[in-house]
Amino acid sequence: MDHMKALPTLSAAEITTDRLRLRKAHDADIDGLVELQTDPQVRAHLGGPRPRSVVEQYFEANGTSGIAGKPGTYVIADRESDRFIGTLVLDRRSADLPGHVTEVGAELELTYLLRRGSWGAGLAFEAVTALLRAAARELPDQPVLVVTQTANERSLRLATRLGFQRTGTFEAHGAEQTLAVADLHSFKAPVRRL
Repeated sequence: MDHMKALPTLSAAEITTDRLRLRKAHDADIDGLVELQTDPQVRAHLGGPRPRSVVEQYFEANGTSGIAGKPGTYVIADRESDRFIGTLVLDRRSADLPGHVTEVGAELELTYLLRRGSWGAGLAFEAVTALLRAAARELPDQPVLVVTQTANERSLRLATRLGFQRTGTFEAHGAEQTLAVADLHSFKAPVRRL
């Protein structure tokens, strides 16, 4: 566990794209964060919705402090209005969990959740690409993992579109999971020549 804490993740406080701002969470995001955890469609491949009362109690007790300061953890917000769209995390996958491509584990793992009303507009692709480009500029080359239920076809299509290669499957949380991997430096922005 100490080994994971010593491994760097992304330190950028904010990342912007044409349409999005990846930023730290603040208390105005709580309604959106609660929605992500309680929406049956958003959580369809994540063990189902969590009880609203439990999620609300958590945020009442903790605010956004549990996620706001963690390196590599971002809220996806509309660049102009700052409206909450979802969450995006680049963290280390615990060596205790199944699904690794190195012997020691603790590879970078990408996870994201978007509000249902934001699906299908290319926002996840835009946010993930910006995040991984920032990480590729900051961190040494290393594998990045995406782990998702095999039944989550939308997520698998996005991973493939981003350049992740499926490397295998395993059982976890009562369902088959797909492990996909990409090299971090494959996301480096191309150098523009005049």
